[in-house]
Amino acid sequence: MRFVPHFADGSEFPQALGKIVCVGRNYADHAKELNNPVPTEPLLFIKPATSAVDLAEPLSPPFSRGEVHYEIELALLIGETLTHASHDEAESAIVGIGLALDLTLRDVQTRLKEKGHPWEVAKAFDGACPLSSFLPLPHVPNWNALMFTLEINGEKRQHGEGADMLFPVPTLVAEMSRHFTLQPGDVILTGTPAGVGELPRGAALRMTLTGGLEVNTNVIE
Repeated sequence: MRFVPHFADGSEFPQALGKIVCVGRNYADHAKELNNPVPTEPLLFIKPATSAVDLAEPLSPPFSRGEVHYEIELALLIGETLTHASHDEAESAIVGIGLALDLTLRDVQTRLKEKGHPWEVAKAFDGACPLSSFLPLPHVPNWNALMFTLEINGEKRQHGEGADMLFPVPTLVAEMSRHFTLQPGDVILTGTPAGVGELPRGAALRMTLTGGLEVNTNVIE
């Protein structure tokens, strides 16, 4: 079923989900844990709308294709068209904030990287982007104060803070708008902190975000 952007109160966003623009290695500790260099500019890629599923529903990753890794991320819902936006314009266009899992077929990605090939098939497959509902943003929040966590079977695996982003939210969204026109219904993923790993079959997941958002789901075995 196609994911419909919606807010925590149950109301739907008036536009359909568009593209999902992502950034890699936006947390230095995560880059280091994968033995990747810390970037000096955002590393951008896109997931299609068809990769999105509702994070509140049980997850059914393609385990038959090798290891599936979890990466929790802050998700931003765009409400205005942005092209070559300023920082202020970028901030004012964000109408909701939520959580996402950037699921990665790590074995597939590694093989493709070794050959110097694109690795969209490891990041953009159907179900690769579970998304939560969004908390509405009536005003610009303190991005540095935002915190989010992922627990797997009751054990905390990831903890992210806005203050630790290499490219803060306004900078990141403005930079994305230089390369891709952002439209209402597009979603931005802001990178994952350290602690990524293999997603266990049958696991219970709990995710939280500053502001009162909590999501619980299970992984189908």
